[in-house]
Amino acid sequence: MVKKGHRVIISGGGTGGHIFPAIAIANEIKAQNSTAEILFVGALGRMEMERVPAAGFPIVGLPVTGLQRKSILHNITLPLKLLKSLRKAKKIIKDFEPDVAIGVGGYASWPLLWMATRMKIPSIIQEQNSYAGIANRMLSKRVTTICVASEGMERFFPKEKIRLTGNPIRTSIVPVTETLRQEGRAFFHISPNRKCILVSGGSLGARTLNECVKSYITESNGDTLVEIIWQCGGYYQRDTEAFAQEHPSPWVHLHPFIDRMDLAFAAADVVISRAGAGTISELCIAQKAVIFVPSPNVSEDHQTHNAMALVHREAAMMVPEDQALTCLMKTAIDLVMNEKEIKRLEQNISGLARPNATKDIVNQIIALL
Repeated sequence: MVKKGHRVIISGGGTGGHIFPAIAIANEIKAQNSTAEILFVGALGRMEMERVPAAGFPIVGLPVTGLQRKSILHNITLPLKLLKSLRKAKKIIKDFEPDVAIGVGGYASWPLLWMATRMKIPSIIQEQNSYAGIANRMLSKRVTTICVASEGMERFFPKEKIRLTGNPIRTSIVPVTETLRQEGRAFFHISPNRKCILVSGGSLGARTLNECVKSYITESNGDTLVEIIWQCGGYYQRDTEAFAQEHPSPWVHLHPFIDRMDLAFAAADVVISRAGAGTISELCIAQKAVIFVPSPNVSEDHQTHNAMALVHREAAMMVPEDQALTCLMKTAIDLVMNEKEIKRLEQNISGLARPNATKDIVNQIIALL
């Protein structure tokens, strides 16, 4: 058990794929002992600065930003911002006096964990992807423990530090039952006798997935073969809402962001999704048939590695980004009408679930404490 008075820093964020696991870890620590003190460290201007306080935890922001491939001018300021972030991270650690530091990935994770290890604070990193990022590879020589979600990670990290735990997920995500399916369909107003596809580009949205849905709606004149729960992402909200007004359809349910993703998974027969590690872990727990469209705009193309790990086990399908506009929706329609294939994918993906990941990670934290 996490003892009274222990102080824990959790750093990282940038996307829901980093934030939700971090909050899940924090909630499990608090569940074991409500007196443990937890401080989050994020990146100024990123979504964790809103999501973490909404979950009931304090957060401090660092001025760190990521490398911008399309803006050389932006990158000129990166060294200065990194230096400022390291100095601020040092002050945060001195003021808070943590017993352990945890990095979950994202812009703020590297400077905080680098400074924590320099200050001899026991530290853990949680690598969500099957292909480790550069920051975690650099930190792996400094931290005490590395929690991973995939086998074979010794090609990136020191083998003796690796603990295979899986990825922490939101506690609301559970295996879909018939009761939950009916609740989800009622929540999203899905007709009981129609097939349903969930299209989700993650918390920030995905332009390609949005364009695929638009094309399908336009070609069908709104009379789609299936109902669609469409999470377009807040970044694309204005554009997609304008499109929806011009192309109204009773079978399309548009949402900028979905808080009740557990009910969205339950309502859908098939899911179309990016291949972030956190999303994959949730789909494994929910036991959903999924078609991945990996984002090409991520470091080292790790989403393709994530998706292929499931495709090789016949636990998911994948459509590359450059083929999505021509075949994604047809592939999804073909799959949603094939109940036998859906059942096969559901069974195979369920075998990859690690439902105790959050507790296993917290056990590693306890071992350090």
